[in-house]
Amino acid sequence: MRLNSYTVDAFATGVFAGNPAAVVPLRDWLPEATMQAIAAENNLSETAFCVPEGEGVWAIRWFTPGTEVDLCGHATLATAYVLSRFVDPGRERFAFRTRRAGDLSVSRDGDVFTLDFPARPPVPVEPPADLLEGLGGPPPAAVLTARDFLVVYPTAEQVRALSPRMDRLAGLDRMTIVTAPGDAPGIDFVSRFFAPAKGVPEDPVTGSAHCTLIPYWAGRLGRTRLEAEQVSRRGGRLHCALEGDRVRIGGRAVLYLEGVIHI
Repeated sequence: MRLNSYTVDAFATGVFAGNPAAVVPLRDWLPEATMQAIAAENNLSETAFCVPEGEGVWAIRWFTPGTEVDLCGHATLATAYVLSRFVDPGRERFAFRTRRAGDLSVSRDGDVFTLDFPARPPVPVEPPADLLEGLGGPPPAAVLTARDFLVVYPTAEQVRALSPRMDRLAGLDRMTIVTAPGDAPGIDFVSRFFAPAKGVPEDPVTGSAHCTLIPYWAGRLGRTRLEAEQVSRRGGRLHCALEGDRVRIGGRAVLYLEGVIHI
């Protein structure tokens, strides 16, 4: 069997930046074990698989090297990029059906792709010891939770300086977002994202984390339109908006690799 495969740097304006995702368009689903094996072989934070379900509609699933996840932003953006370039050129809106995250969509305006995702507002929580000890660094200003832990620090420099103990974070029942106010012109907030239990010690740019970051910072700053930067080693810029119980997350994408999988 031959499968077309594409690697796309999402939330990036050039290769070797943003977050790389593999995209494998299918006619029909492969066995789950096969999709997991392909994701492990790719060894990227996510590999997305999609199957057409109608005009402009695709079912989508996402796999890390170790497990399937319920929602992934950068790989969804990468999938829309691949569909717009190689499968359905000219289309400006792509609808995606998921197993556990409801219906999603991506709109294209020139070279900017904007995700329409569910908002996941966080609530305060008593942090487990492994979370704070695993992150190290100074005491946070606040700890909240939604799907992921959200750990808020006073300064962006404190977020950049964190050197977590992944063995401690891997024992948690949730993934971990760290965030702080932005410290560069035009940047409202910065973040990093750690998911060692999912096979991703640090994710370069995490669209799904912004389902929680956007409502938090919109409430804190009193604005619904925000600019964000994920300050991983590769880094990425995200254009954000809160619209009721939905968030919009925009960015660009760049093709890095086009190939064929033989299985």
